[in-house]
Amino acid sequence: MILSGKSILSKINNRELEITPLSNEQIQPASVDLRLGNHFVTIDEYKESLITLDKSVAYREIIPNNKKIILPPQTFLLATTVETISLPNNVTAFVEGRSSIGRLGLFIQNAGWVDPGFSGQITLELFNSNRLPIELTLGRRICQLVFAEVNEEADPYKGKYLYQRGATQSEIYKDIL
Repeated sequence: MILSGKSILSKINNRELEITPLSNEQIQPASVDLRLGNHFVTIDEYKESLITLDKSVAYREIIPNNKKIILPPQTFLLATTVETISLPNNVTAFVEGRSSIGRLGLFIQNAGWVDPGFSGQITLELFNSNRLPIELTLGRRICQLVFAEVNEEADPYKGKYLYQRGATQSEIYKDIL
């Protein structure tokens, strides 16, 4: 069952769900808007000639100027949210781009899913599908979390991204085959 904004707020007030920092304006009818943080990384194309799933990939940090960042055309970038979340073991979340931003050709994802028991900032995968650059303002509402209750309490998430801070690179190479 998808949680309403009222149910989300009730869970936050009862300390069953944590989202910090958070203002009332971020609570929507059936979601919570999250804001663009100030940490960005991208794959270092000068250090890599091939990406594989079996080894770590070199990334480089991007430091925004003046609370703005420009995403060139056809560019992929990892970003983070301002907010840190902590989900209970009976709630999962979906990360969705805001419709108004998608209509400008900016795709926002995080592989779409946040497992029960996850705690940390959300790493966002941004892709500018345009032929024009897109200027993004830090702190602007950029995506939304949709929460759903699972049918029974789940084992909590214990994966490699638990407690992540900032834009976190892929650690697929750590997977057990």
